Amino acid sequence: MLVVIPMNSVNMKEAKITPVLEAKIWAELRIEEGELVEVLHADAFDAFEVCPEAVVVCSDGEPVMDFINMSMMVLVAHTQKTIDEIVEAFLFRELHDLAY
Repeated sequence: MLVVIPMNSVNMKEAKITPVLEAKIWAELRIEEGELVEVLHADAFDAFEVCPEAVVVCSDGEPVMDFINMSMMVLVAHTQKTIDEIVEAFLFRELHDLAY
């Protein structure tokens, strides 16, 4: 599964999830068979070769209509901030569905 996350820094070790409109970079996570296989990054969420299947945002109030129109699943990381925390929460199904 391909998941994209808006991040606040190009340094992936220090980067934290950020609001969509404040994203400095987008991280694309390739998760296969219960583990993180690859992390890529780009300047825009739609700049990756393959369209991601899901996006993780930091709150329910994010502008997500573009993602929904692209048939992407929208998940919310209310307390998770780093890529490692988000991947762990994704694998254990601890990320929340978007509240309308």
